[in-house]
Amino acid sequence: MNMKIRNEIMQGETILGIELGSTRIKGVLIGRDNEPIASGSYDWENRFEDGIWTYHPEDVWAGIQGCYKNLTDNISEKFGVGVERLGAIGISGMMHGYIATDQEGNWLTTSRTWRNTTYEV
Repeated sequence: MNMKIRNEIMQGETILGIELGSTRIKGVLIGRDNEPIASGSYDWENRFEDGIWTYHPEDVWAGIQGCYKNLTDNISEKFGVGVERLGAIGISGMMHGYIATDQEGNWLTTSRTWRNTTYEV
């Protein structure tokens, strides 16, 4: 076991990156040297509803939670510790998708993915 990495995890000196892709949500924890420490993922798929390719809010949260659990299980298995603090978090989404929200974060419409070829006003 790498004690340097274990200590970075315990001291909250790591960075968590999460990417919501079109077929998988991926997470990676990197250390102070910017090298990957562990990763996790969650497979998901968008739905075709009412002529729109979309994800439901509950699918987004279930996917993020599933990805994070997979990642932290891998960290616990490799380093014998849990993640209690982080130095930073970065989140990205698929290049051609979006979710329109109001100021409180409520969805104004269903999410849109790269698979949609319609234009709505």
